[in-house]
Amino acid sequence: MEQNENNKKSIGKMLLPYLLFFLLGLCCLFRLAYLFLVSNWEELTVDEILFHIFAPMGGANGHLVQLFITTALAPAILLWLSLSVFYYFFYQKKKIRFFLPKIKKAFLPLCGFCSIFLVAVTIAEAWDGISLGSFLSSQFQSSKFIEEHYVDPKNVDLKFPEKKRNLIYIYMESTELTFMDKEHGGDFPENLLPELMTLGEEGEDFAGEGEKRNGGIALPGATWTMGAIFGESTGLPLKISIEQNSMDSQKHFFPSVTALGDILEEEGYNQKFLLGSVGYFGGRELFMEDHGNVAVEDFSYWKRKGKFPRNYWVNWGFEDEKLFLYAKEELENLGKAEQPFNLTLLTVDTHFPDGYVCRLCERKHPKNQYADVYQCTSRQVSNFVHWVQQQPFYENTTIVISGDHPTMDHDFCNDVEKSYQRKVFTTYLNAVPGVEEKKYREYSTFDDFPTTLAAMGVEIPGDKLGLGRNLFSKTPTLIEEYGLKHVKKELEKRSDFMISLGKIDKESAFIQKEEKKKEKEEKNKNEVEEQSKKIKETQRK
Repeated sequence: MEQNENNKKSIGKMLLPYLLFFLLGLCCLFRLAYLFLVSNWEELTVDEILFHIFAPMGGANGHLVQLFITTALAPAILLWLSLSVFYYFFYQKKKIRFFLPKIKKAFLPLCGFCSIFLVAVTIAEAWDGISLGSFLSSQFQSSKFIEEHYVDPKNVDLKFPEKKRNLIYIYMESTELTFMDKEHGGDFPENLLPELMTLGEEGEDFAGEGEKRNGGIALPGATWTMGAIFGESTGLPLKISIEQNSMDSQKHFFPSVTALGDILEEEGYNQKFLLGSVGYFGGRELFMEDHGNVAVEDFSYWKRKGKFPRNYWVNWGFEDEKLFLYAKEELENLGKAEQPFNLTLLTVDTHFPDGYVCRLCERKHPKNQYADVYQCTSRQVSNFVHWVQQQPFYENTTIVISGDHPTMDHDFCNDVEKSYQRKVFTTYLNAVPGVEEKKYREYSTFDDFPTTLAAMGVEIPGDKLGLGRNLFSKTPTLIEEYGLKHVKKELEKRSDFMISLGKIDKESAFIQKEEKKKEKEEKNKNEVEEQSKKIKETQRK
Protein backbone atom coordinates (compact mmCIF):
# COMPACT_ATOMS: atom_id res chain seq x y z
CA MET A 1 0.00 0.00 0.00
CA GLU A 2 2.81 2.34 1.01
CA GLN A 3 4.67 1.45 -2.18
CA ASN A 4 1.59 2.39 -4.31
CA GLU A 5 1.39 5.75 -2.54
CA ASN A 6 5.07 6.34 -3.22
CA ASN A 7 4.59 5.38 -6.88
CA LYS A 8 1.72 7.87 -7.22
CA LYS A 9 3.80 10.61 -5.64
CA SER A 10 6.70 9.75 -7.94
CA ILE A 11 4.48 9.89 -11.05
CA GLY A 12 2.95 13.17 -9.88
CA LYS A 13 6.37 14.63 -9.25
CA MET A 14 7.51 13.51 -12.70
CA LEU A 15 4.46 14.99 -14.50
CA LEU A 16 4.41 18.27 -12.56
CA PRO A 17 7.15 19.98 -14.66
CA TYR A 18 5.31 19.14 -17.92
CA LEU A 19 2.07 20.56 -16.51
CA LEU A 20 4.00 23.69 -15.55
CA PHE A 21 5.40 23.96 -19.10
CA PHE A 22 1.88 23.54 -20.47
CA LEU A 23 0.68 26.34 -18.18
CA LEU A 24 3.53 28.56 -19.38
CA GLY A 25 2.53 27.77 -22.98
CA LEU A 26 -1.07 28.81 -22.21
CA CYS A 27 0.12 32.03 -20.60
CA CYS A 28 2.31 32.69 -23.62
CA LEU A 29 -0.70 32.08 -25.89
CA PHE A 30 -2.76 34.47 -23.75
CA ARG A 31 -0.08 37.15 -24.16
CA LEU A 32 0.44 36.64 -27.89
CA ALA A 33 -3.31 36.46 -28.56
CA TYR A 34 -3.76 39.82 -26.85
CA LEU A 35 -0.95 41.35 -28.92
CA PHE A 36 -2.52 39.86 -32.08
CA LEU A 37 -5.90 41.42 -31.25
CA VAL A 38 -4.68 44.93 -30.39
CA SER A 39 -2.31 45.06 -33.36
CA ASN A 40 -5.10 44.17 -35.83
CA TRP A 41 -8.28 45.58 -34.23
CA GLU A 42 -9.00 49.24 -33.51
CA GLU A 43 -11.10 50.13 -30.44
CA LEU A 44 -11.62 46.49 -29.47
CA THR A 45 -14.00 45.85 -26.56
CA VAL A 46 -14.26 43.02 -24.03
CA ASP A 47 -17.94 42.56 -24.98
CA GLU A 48 -16.94 41.83 -28.57
CA ILE A 49 -14.17 39.42 -27.58
CA LEU A 50 -16.49 37.48 -25.27
CA PHE A 51 -19.23 37.32 -27.87
CA HIS A 52 -16.95 35.86 -30.53
CA ILE A 53 -15.41 33.37 -28.10
CA PHE A 54 -18.87 31.87 -27.67
CA ALA A 55 -20.16 32.49 -31.22
CA PRO A 56 -19.67 30.23 -34.27
CA MET A 57 -16.35 31.13 -35.95
CA GLY A 58 -16.60 28.91 -39.04
CA GLY A 59 -16.16 30.89 -42.23
CA ALA A 60 -13.78 33.47 -40.74
CA ASN A 61 -11.35 35.29 -43.02
CA GLY A 62 -8.53 32.88 -43.87
CA HIS A 63 -5.82 35.54 -43.70
CA LEU A 64 -6.73 36.47 -40.12
CA VAL A 65 -6.87 32.81 -39.07
CA GLN A 66 -3.43 32.13 -40.59
CA LEU A 67 -2.05 35.27 -38.96
CA PHE A 68 -3.32 34.13 -35.55
CA ILE A 69 -1.80 30.67 -36.02
CA THR A 70 1.61 31.97 -37.09
CA THR A 71 1.90 34.84 -34.59
CA ALA A 72 0.18 33.39 -31.51
CA LEU A 73 -0.78 29.71 -31.53
CA ALA A 74 2.32 28.21 -33.19
CA PRO A 75 4.89 30.09 -31.03
CA ALA A 76 3.04 29.08 -27.83
CA ILE A 77 2.95 25.41 -28.86
CA LEU A 78 6.63 25.57 -29.89
CA LEU A 79 7.59 27.01 -26.49
CA TRP A 80 5.71 24.25 -24.64
CA LEU A 81 7.26 21.48 -26.75
CA SER A 82 10.78 22.97 -26.55
CA LEU A 83 10.67 23.21 -22.75
CA SER A 84 9.30 19.66 -22.47
CA VAL A 85 12.02 18.21 -24.73
CA PHE A 86 14.72 20.25 -23.02
CA TYR A 87 13.65 19.09 -19.56
CA TYR A 88 13.33 15.47 -20.66
CA PHE A 89 16.87 15.21 -22.06
CA PHE A 90 18.69 17.57 -19.69
CA TYR A 91 17.09 16.54 -16.41
CA GLN A 92 15.37 13.20 -16.58
CA LYS A 93 17.56 11.35 -19.08
CA LYS A 94 20.66 13.34 -18.14
CA LYS A 95 21.97 12.96 -21.66
CA ILE A 96 23.87 16.23 -21.31
CA ARG A 97 25.73 17.20 -18.15
CA PHE A 98 24.26 20.28 -16.51
CA PHE A 99 27.13 22.33 -15.05
CA LEU A 100 25.10 24.89 -13.12
CA PRO A 101 23.22 23.19 -10.25
CA LYS A 102 21.80 26.49 -8.98
CA ILE A 103 20.22 27.25 -12.35
CA LYS A 104 18.92 23.69 -12.42
CA LYS A 105 17.13 24.23 -9.11
CA ALA A 106 15.76 27.59 -10.25
CA PHE A 107 14.53 26.35 -13.64
CA LEU A 108 11.01 25.27 -12.63
CA PRO A 109 10.36 28.25 -10.30
CA LEU A 110 11.56 30.49 -13.14
CA CYS A 111 8.95 28.95 -15.48
CA GLY A 112 6.26 29.58 -12.86
CA PHE A 113 7.39 33.18 -12.43
CA CYS A 114 7.34 33.74 -16.22
CA SER A 115 3.77 32.43 -16.36
CA ILE A 116 2.61 34.87 -13.68
CA PHE A 117 4.60 37.71 -15.29
CA LEU A 118 3.06 37.19 -18.75
CA VAL A 119 -0.49 37.17 -17.37
CA ALA A 120 0.15 40.17 -15.11
CA VAL A 121 1.68 42.29 -17.90
CA THR A 122 -1.15 41.39 -20.31
CA ILE A 123 -3.87 42.24 -17.79
CA ALA A 124 -2.11 45.52 -16.98
CA GLU A 125 -2.00 46.50 -20.66
CA ALA A 126 -5.56 45.30 -21.30
CA TRP A 127 -6.83 47.32 -18.32
CA ASP A 128 -6.88 50.46 -20.47
CA GLY A 129 -6.04 49.01 -23.89
CA ILE A 130 -9.38 47.22 -24.31
CA SER A 131 -11.07 48.82 -21.28
CA LEU A 132 -10.81 45.61 -19.23
CA GLY A 133 -10.87 47.66 -16.02
CA SER A 134 -14.09 49.42 -17.01
CA PHE A 135 -15.64 46.13 -18.06
CA LEU A 136 -14.83 44.38 -14.77
CA SER A 137 -16.00 47.40 -12.81
CA SER A 138 -19.25 47.53 -14.80
CA GLN A 139 -20.02 43.90 -13.92
CA PHE A 140 -20.38 44.95 -10.28
CA GLN A 141 -22.49 48.00 -11.19
CA SER A 142 -26.00 47.14 -12.24
CA SER A 143 -27.90 49.71 -14.29
CA LYS A 144 -31.64 49.95 -14.99
CA PHE A 145 -31.11 52.43 -17.82
CA ILE A 146 -32.07 49.96 -20.56
CA GLU A 147 -35.07 48.64 -18.63
CA GLU A 148 -36.36 52.15 -17.88
CA HIS A 149 -36.08 53.41 -21.45
CA TYR A 150 -36.89 50.29 -23.44
CA VAL A 151 -40.16 50.34 -25.37
CA ASP A 152 -41.30 46.83 -26.25
CA PRO A 153 -42.72 46.73 -29.81
CA LYS A 154 -45.25 44.14 -28.60
CA ASN A 155 -46.91 46.93 -26.62
CA VAL A 156 -47.04 49.41 -29.53
CA ASP A 157 -49.92 49.39 -32.01
CA LEU A 158 -47.99 49.80 -35.26
CA LYS A 159 -50.10 50.85 -38.26
CA PHE A 160 -48.80 49.94 -41.71
CA PRO A 161 -50.07 51.82 -44.77
CA GLU A 162 -52.77 50.14 -46.84
CA LYS A 163 -50.22 49.50 -49.56
CA LYS A 164 -47.18 48.19 -47.72
CA ARG A 165 -43.85 49.47 -48.92
CA ASN A 166 -40.87 47.29 -49.82
CA LEU A 167 -37.60 47.62 -47.93
CA ILE A 168 -34.02 47.31 -49.13
CA TYR A 169 -31.60 47.52 -46.20
CA ILE A 170 -27.86 47.67 -46.95
CA TYR A 171 -25.43 47.05 -44.08
CA MET A 172 -22.08 48.42 -45.25
CA GLU A 173 -19.15 46.75 -43.55
CA SER A 174 -17.03 49.20 -41.48
CA THR A 175 -18.20 52.26 -43.45
CA GLU A 176 -17.86 55.53 -41.59
CA LEU A 177 -18.86 59.09 -42.25
CA THR A 178 -15.28 59.75 -41.09
CA PHE A 179 -13.91 58.86 -44.53
CA MET A 180 -15.42 61.97 -46.14
CA ASP A 181 -13.48 65.24 -46.12
CA LYS A 182 -13.96 67.82 -43.38
CA GLU A 183 -16.09 70.02 -45.61
CA HIS A 184 -18.71 67.26 -45.76
CA GLY A 185 -18.59 66.10 -42.14
CA GLY A 186 -15.71 63.64 -42.28
CA ASP A 187 -12.12 63.95 -41.02
CA PHE A 188 -10.04 62.76 -43.98
CA PRO A 189 -8.05 65.08 -46.28
CA GLU A 190 -9.76 63.47 -49.29
CA ASN A 191 -13.38 62.37 -49.67
CA LEU A 192 -13.22 58.58 -50.14
CA LEU A 193 -17.01 58.24 -50.40
CA PRO A 194 -18.10 60.84 -53.00
CA GLU A 195 -20.97 58.75 -54.41
CA LEU A 196 -22.29 57.90 -50.95
CA MET A 197 -22.07 61.58 -50.06
CA THR A 198 -24.34 62.35 -53.04
CA LEU A 199 -26.80 59.68 -51.89
CA GLY A 200 -26.74 61.24 -48.42
CA GLU A 201 -27.63 64.61 -49.95
CA GLU A 202 -30.40 63.02 -52.01
CA GLY A 203 -31.85 61.09 -49.07
CA GLU A 204 -32.22 61.95 -45.40
CA ASP A 205 -29.42 61.61 -42.85
CA PHE A 206 -30.74 64.18 -40.35
CA ALA A 207 -27.88 66.59 -40.90
CA GLY A 208 -30.12 69.64 -41.15
CA GLU A 209 -29.10 72.41 -43.54
CA GLY A 210 -25.66 72.68 -45.11
CA GLU A 211 -23.18 70.44 -46.91
CA LYS A 212 -22.03 68.41 -43.92
CA ARG A 213 -23.48 64.91 -43.76
CA ASN A 214 -24.52 63.07 -40.59
CA GLY A 215 -24.55 59.49 -39.33
CA GLY A 216 -25.31 57.20 -36.41
CA ILE A 217 -23.06 56.60 -33.42
CA ALA A 218 -22.30 52.95 -32.65
CA LEU A 219 -22.89 52.61 -28.91
CA PRO A 220 -21.56 49.82 -26.62
CA GLY A 221 -22.99 46.46 -27.65
CA ALA A 222 -23.22 47.50 -31.31
CA THR A 223 -19.59 47.98 -32.34
CA TRP A 224 -19.11 44.75 -34.31
CA THR A 225 -21.14 43.24 -37.15
CA MET A 226 -23.57 40.99 -35.25
CA GLY A 227 -23.93 43.58 -32.51
CA ALA A 228 -24.67 46.21 -35.17
CA ILE A 229 -27.28 44.07 -36.95
CA PHE A 230 -28.92 43.26 -33.62
CA GLY A 231 -28.84 46.91 -32.54
CA GLU A 232 -30.28 48.32 -35.78
CA SER A 233 -32.94 45.59 -35.86
CA THR A 234 -34.07 45.70 -32.22
CA GLY A 235 -32.91 49.02 -30.81
CA LEU A 236 -30.94 47.13 -28.14
CA PRO A 237 -27.26 46.51 -27.37
CA LEU A 238 -26.08 42.93 -27.73
CA LYS A 239 -25.25 42.23 -24.10
CA ILE A 240 -25.22 38.51 -23.44
CA SER A 241 -24.99 36.37 -20.34
CA ILE A 242 -21.98 34.25 -21.23
CA GLU A 243 -22.87 31.29 -19.03
CA GLN A 244 -26.30 31.02 -20.66
CA ASN A 245 -25.76 32.15 -24.23
CA SER A 246 -22.99 30.19 -25.89
CA MET A 247 -24.08 31.14 -29.38
CA ASP A 248 -22.54 28.09 -31.06
CA SER A 249 -24.85 25.70 -29.19
CA GLN A 250 -28.11 27.63 -28.80
CA LYS A 251 -31.09 27.16 -31.08
CA HIS A 252 -32.51 30.61 -30.38
CA PHE A 253 -31.20 34.18 -30.39
CA PHE A 254 -32.99 36.38 -27.84
CA PRO A 255 -36.36 34.79 -28.70
CA SER A 256 -38.34 37.09 -26.39
CA VAL A 257 -37.11 40.23 -28.19
CA THR A 258 -39.13 41.62 -31.11
CA ALA A 259 -36.97 42.60 -34.08
CA LEU A 260 -37.66 44.30 -37.40
CA GLY A 261 -37.86 40.88 -39.07
CA ASP A 262 -40.55 39.71 -36.63
CA ILE A 263 -42.69 42.77 -37.33
CA LEU A 264 -42.38 42.44 -41.11
CA GLU A 265 -43.09 38.70 -40.97
CA GLU A 266 -46.38 39.36 -39.21
CA GLU A 267 -47.25 41.80 -41.99
CA GLY A 268 -46.68 39.15 -44.65
CA TYR A 269 -43.32 40.28 -46.03
CA ASN A 270 -41.11 38.01 -48.13
CA GLN A 271 -37.73 38.40 -46.43
CA LYS A 272 -34.22 37.56 -47.65
CA PHE A 273 -30.76 38.21 -46.25
CA LEU A 274 -27.93 38.19 -48.81
CA LEU A 275 -24.25 38.11 -47.89
CA GLY A 276 -20.99 36.98 -49.47
CA SER A 277 -19.62 35.27 -46.36
CA VAL A 278 -20.75 32.22 -44.40
CA GLY A 279 -24.08 32.93 -42.70
CA TYR A 280 -23.57 31.08 -39.43
CA PHE A 281 -20.42 33.07 -38.55
CA GLY A 282 -21.13 35.11 -35.43
CA GLY A 283 -24.71 33.84 -35.14
CA ARG A 284 -26.04 35.92 -38.06
CA GLU A 285 -28.00 33.09 -39.66
CA LEU A 286 -29.45 32.06 -36.28
CA PHE A 287 -30.63 35.61 -35.61
CA MET A 288 -32.21 36.05 -39.04
CA GLU A 289 -34.04 32.73 -38.98
CA ASP A 290 -35.18 33.20 -35.38
CA HIS A 291 -36.54 36.68 -36.03
CA GLY A 292 -38.81 36.64 -39.03
CA ASN A 293 -37.88 33.33 -40.68
CA VAL A 294 -35.67 35.37 -42.99
CA ALA A 295 -34.23 33.27 -45.84
CA VAL A 296 -30.43 33.46 -45.52
CA GLU A 297 -28.69 33.36 -48.90
CA ASP A 298 -25.00 33.27 -48.04
CA PHE A 299 -21.79 32.01 -49.66
CA SER A 300 -22.88 28.38 -49.26
CA TYR A 301 -26.32 29.07 -50.76
CA TRP A 302 -24.94 30.69 -53.92
CA LYS A 303 -22.29 27.98 -54.19
CA ARG A 304 -25.04 25.33 -54.23
CA LYS A 305 -26.75 27.36 -56.96
CA GLY A 306 -23.61 26.91 -59.10
CA LYS A 307 -22.90 30.63 -59.34
CA PHE A 308 -19.13 30.13 -59.10
CA PRO A 309 -16.62 27.22 -59.10
CA ARG A 310 -16.80 24.92 -56.07
CA ASN A 311 -13.23 25.80 -55.02
CA TYR A 312 -13.85 29.56 -55.29
CA TRP A 313 -13.01 31.57 -52.16
CA VAL A 314 -11.72 35.12 -51.83
CA ASN A 315 -11.55 37.30 -48.72
CA TRP A 316 -14.54 36.11 -46.61
CA GLY A 317 -16.25 34.11 -49.38
CA PHE A 318 -17.04 36.06 -52.52
CA GLU A 319 -16.67 39.76 -53.36
CA ASP A 320 -19.36 42.45 -53.27
CA GLU A 321 -19.51 42.67 -57.07
CA LYS A 322 -21.20 39.26 -57.03
CA LEU A 323 -23.40 40.22 -54.07
CA PHE A 324 -24.95 43.15 -55.95
CA LEU A 325 -25.35 41.03 -59.09
CA TYR A 326 -27.24 38.32 -57.17
CA ALA A 327 -29.28 40.99 -55.37
CA LYS A 328 -30.46 42.35 -58.71
CA GLU A 329 -31.57 38.87 -59.75
CA GLU A 330 -33.52 38.48 -56.51
CA LEU A 331 -35.11 41.91 -56.85
CA GLU A 332 -36.29 41.22 -60.39
CA ASN A 333 -38.32 38.32 -59.01
CA LEU A 334 -39.38 39.98 -55.75
CA GLY A 335 -40.50 43.09 -57.57
CA LYS A 336 -42.95 41.16 -59.76
CA ALA A 337 -44.77 39.54 -56.83
CA GLU A 338 -47.73 41.10 -55.05
CA GLN A 339 -46.22 40.27 -51.66
CA PRO A 340 -44.14 43.12 -50.13
CA PHE A 341 -40.47 42.27 -49.61
CA ASN A 342 -37.56 43.04 -47.32
CA LEU A 343 -34.19 42.44 -48.98
CA THR A 344 -31.24 42.93 -46.61
CA LEU A 345 -27.64 42.98 -47.85
CA LEU A 346 -24.36 42.79 -45.93
CA THR A 347 -21.25 43.89 -47.81
CA VAL A 348 -17.79 42.58 -46.87
CA ASP A 349 -15.07 44.01 -49.16
CA THR A 350 -14.32 46.84 -46.71
CA HIS A 351 -13.60 44.49 -43.81
CA PHE A 352 -10.24 45.09 -42.14
CA PRO A 353 -7.34 44.63 -42.53
CA ASP A 354 -7.04 46.84 -45.63
CA GLY A 355 -10.15 45.49 -47.40
CA TYR A 356 -10.35 43.35 -50.52
CA VAL A 357 -9.24 44.66 -53.93
CA CYS A 358 -11.63 43.36 -56.60
CA ARG A 359 -11.36 43.77 -60.37
CA LEU A 360 -13.47 46.96 -60.21
CA CYS A 361 -11.07 48.76 -57.87
CA GLU A 362 -9.03 51.64 -59.25
CA ARG A 363 -5.54 51.84 -57.77
CA LYS A 364 -5.27 55.55 -56.99
CA HIS A 365 -3.49 55.16 -53.64
CA PRO A 366 -0.37 52.96 -54.10
CA LYS A 367 0.42 53.06 -50.38
CA ASN A 368 -3.16 52.83 -49.11
CA GLN A 369 -5.12 49.85 -50.41
CA TYR A 370 -7.97 50.42 -47.95
CA ALA A 371 -8.66 53.87 -49.45
CA ASP A 372 -9.00 52.30 -52.92
CA VAL A 373 -11.41 49.68 -51.59
CA TYR A 374 -13.65 52.29 -49.92
CA GLN A 375 -13.80 54.33 -53.11
CA CYS A 376 -14.68 51.19 -55.06
CA THR A 377 -17.43 50.27 -52.58
CA SER A 378 -18.86 53.78 -52.75
CA ARG A 379 -19.18 53.44 -56.55
CA GLN A 380 -20.66 49.94 -56.37
CA VAL A 381 -23.34 50.85 -53.81
CA SER A 382 -24.25 53.97 -55.76
CA ASN A 383 -24.53 52.03 -59.02
CA PHE A 384 -26.72 49.42 -57.34
CA VAL A 385 -29.02 52.09 -55.87
CA HIS A 386 -29.31 53.83 -59.25
CA TRP A 387 -30.25 50.50 -60.83
CA VAL A 388 -32.96 50.00 -58.19
CA GLN A 389 -34.27 53.52 -58.81
CA GLN A 390 -34.87 52.63 -62.45
CA GLN A 391 -37.01 49.59 -61.60
CA PRO A 392 -40.85 49.67 -61.61
CA PHE A 393 -41.03 48.61 -57.93
CA TYR A 394 -38.86 51.52 -56.69
CA GLU A 395 -41.79 53.90 -56.41
CA ASN A 396 -43.06 51.80 -53.50
CA THR A 397 -39.64 50.93 -52.03
CA THR A 398 -37.62 52.52 -49.23
CA ILE A 399 -33.84 52.08 -49.16
CA VAL A 400 -31.80 52.30 -45.96
CA ILE A 401 -28.00 52.40 -46.19
CA SER A 402 -26.08 52.16 -42.93
CA GLY A 403 -22.54 51.32 -41.94
CA ASP A 404 -22.60 48.50 -39.43
CA HIS A 405 -19.85 49.85 -37.15
CA PRO A 406 -16.65 51.94 -37.29
CA THR A 407 -13.70 50.22 -38.90
CA MET A 408 -11.52 48.08 -36.64
CA ASP A 409 -8.40 48.55 -38.77
CA HIS A 410 -5.64 49.55 -36.37
CA ASP A 411 -3.95 52.30 -38.41
CA PHE A 412 -6.37 53.59 -41.08
CA CYS A 413 -7.70 56.33 -38.77
CA ASN A 414 -4.39 57.28 -37.14
CA ASP A 415 -4.66 60.88 -38.38
CA VAL A 416 -8.27 61.36 -37.25
CA GLU A 417 -8.55 63.98 -34.51
CA LYS A 418 -9.11 62.46 -31.06
CA SER A 419 -11.93 64.93 -30.46
CA TYR A 420 -13.73 63.90 -33.66
CA GLN A 421 -16.87 61.80 -33.08
CA ARG A 422 -16.72 58.85 -35.45
CA LYS A 423 -20.08 57.84 -36.93
CA VAL A 424 -21.26 55.26 -39.43
CA PHE A 425 -22.59 56.39 -42.81
CA THR A 426 -26.40 56.61 -42.76
CA THR A 427 -29.06 57.64 -45.26
CA TYR A 428 -32.76 56.96 -45.94
CA LEU A 429 -33.82 57.04 -49.59
CA ASN A 430 -37.39 57.35 -50.86
CA ALA A 431 -38.74 57.63 -47.32
CA VAL A 432 -42.46 58.35 -46.90
CA PRO A 433 -42.40 61.17 -44.34
CA GLY A 434 -40.37 64.32 -44.30
CA VAL A 435 -38.72 65.42 -41.07
CA GLU A 436 -40.95 67.46 -38.79
CA GLU A 437 -38.12 69.89 -38.16
CA LYS A 438 -35.12 70.27 -40.46
CA LYS A 439 -32.24 70.29 -38.00
CA TYR A 440 -29.06 68.43 -37.07
CA ARG A 441 -29.71 65.37 -34.87
CA GLU A 442 -27.43 63.44 -32.54
CA TYR A 443 -28.44 59.81 -32.81
CA SER A 444 -27.21 56.24 -32.49
CA THR A 445 -27.67 53.18 -34.67
CA PHE A 446 -30.38 52.04 -32.20
CA ASP A 447 -32.54 54.83 -33.62
CA ASP A 448 -32.48 53.11 -37.03
CA PHE A 449 -35.04 50.57 -35.75
CA PRO A 450 -38.10 52.85 -35.44
CA THR A 451 -36.82 55.27 -38.10
CA THR A 452 -36.74 52.50 -40.73
CA LEU A 453 -40.36 51.61 -40.04
CA ALA A 454 -41.34 55.28 -40.13
CA ALA A 455 -39.53 55.66 -43.46
CA MET A 456 -41.79 52.86 -44.76
CA GLY A 457 -44.87 54.83 -43.80
CA VAL A 458 -45.59 52.96 -40.56
CA GLU A 459 -47.29 54.98 -37.84
CA ILE A 460 -45.58 54.53 -34.47
CA PRO A 461 -47.57 55.87 -31.51
CA GLY A 462 -45.06 57.60 -29.24
CA ASP A 463 -42.30 57.35 -31.89
CA LYS A 464 -40.28 54.98 -29.68
CA LEU A 465 -39.20 51.34 -30.21
CA GLY A 466 -36.49 49.55 -28.24
CA LEU A 467 -34.03 52.23 -27.16
CA GLY A 468 -34.52 53.90 -30.54
CA ARG A 469 -36.47 57.04 -31.37
CA ASN A 470 -38.10 57.92 -34.69
CA LEU A 471 -35.78 60.53 -36.21
CA PHE A 472 -38.50 61.79 -38.56
CA SER A 473 -40.34 63.04 -35.46
CA LYS A 474 -39.36 65.68 -32.91
CA THR A 475 -38.92 63.03 -30.19
CA PRO A 476 -35.42 63.48 -28.71
CA THR A 477 -33.03 60.55 -28.92
CA LEU A 478 -31.44 59.17 -25.75
CA ILE A 479 -28.17 60.86 -26.71
CA GLU A 480 -29.94 64.21 -27.15
CA GLU A 481 -31.79 63.76 -23.87
CA TYR A 482 -28.99 62.47 -21.62
CA GLY A 483 -25.76 63.16 -23.47
CA LEU A 484 -23.47 60.66 -25.19
CA LYS A 485 -21.11 60.22 -22.23
CA HIS A 486 -23.91 59.30 -19.82
CA VAL A 487 -25.62 56.90 -22.24
CA LYS A 488 -22.36 55.07 -23.00
CA LYS A 489 -21.52 54.80 -19.30
CA GLU A 490 -24.92 53.28 -18.48
CA LEU A 491 -24.84 50.85 -21.41
CA GLU A 492 -21.44 49.56 -20.33
CA LYS A 493 -22.80 48.51 -16.94
CA ARG A 494 -24.34 45.14 -16.20
CA SER A 495 -28.02 44.98 -17.14
CA ASP A 496 -30.10 42.35 -15.37
CA PHE A 497 -32.92 43.27 -17.75
CA MET A 498 -30.84 42.32 -20.81
CA ILE A 499 -29.72 39.11 -19.10
CA SER A 500 -33.37 38.21 -18.49
CA LEU A 501 -34.19 38.92 -22.15
CA GLY A 502 -31.31 36.74 -23.23
CA LYS A 503 -32.27 33.72 -21.15
CA ILE A 504 -33.28 30.84 -23.34
CA ASP A 505 -36.59 29.36 -22.29
CA LYS A 506 -36.53 26.49 -24.77
CA GLU A 507 -40.07 25.39 -24.10
CA SER A 508 -41.67 28.82 -24.51
CA ALA A 509 -39.43 29.60 -27.49
CA PHE A 510 -40.52 26.35 -29.17
CA ILE A 511 -44.19 27.08 -28.44
CA GLN A 512 -43.79 30.62 -29.73
CA LYS A 513 -42.21 29.37 -32.94
CA GLU A 514 -44.89 26.72 -33.44
CA GLU A 515 -47.62 29.30 -32.91
CA LYS A 516 -46.02 31.55 -35.53
CA LYS A 517 -45.79 28.61 -37.89
CA LYS A 518 -49.48 27.74 -37.40
CA GLU A 519 -50.50 31.37 -37.87
CA LYS A 520 -48.53 31.53 -41.11
CA GLU A 521 -50.02 28.27 -42.39
CA GLU A 522 -53.52 29.48 -41.49
CA LYS A 523 -52.88 32.79 -43.22
CA ASN A 524 -51.60 31.05 -46.36
CA LYS A 525 -54.61 28.72 -46.30
CA ASN A 526 -57.00 31.67 -46.07
CA GLU A 527 -55.22 33.45 -48.91
CA VAL A 528 -55.45 30.33 -51.10
CA GLU A 529 -59.15 29.96 -50.31
CA GLU A 530 -59.76 33.64 -51.04
CA GLN A 531 -57.88 33.38 -54.31
CA SER A 532 -59.86 30.26 -55.22
CA LYS A 533 -63.16 32.07 -54.54
CA LYS A 534 -62.10 34.96 -56.78
CA ILE A 535 -61.21 32.56 -59.60
CA LYS A 536 -64.58 30.79 -59.31
CA GLU A 537 -66.47 34.10 -59.29
CA THR A 538 -64.55 35.17 -62.40
CA GLN A 539 -65.38 31.90 -64.14
CA ARG A 540 -69.11 32.28 -63.33
CA LYS A 541 -69.14 35.75 -64.84
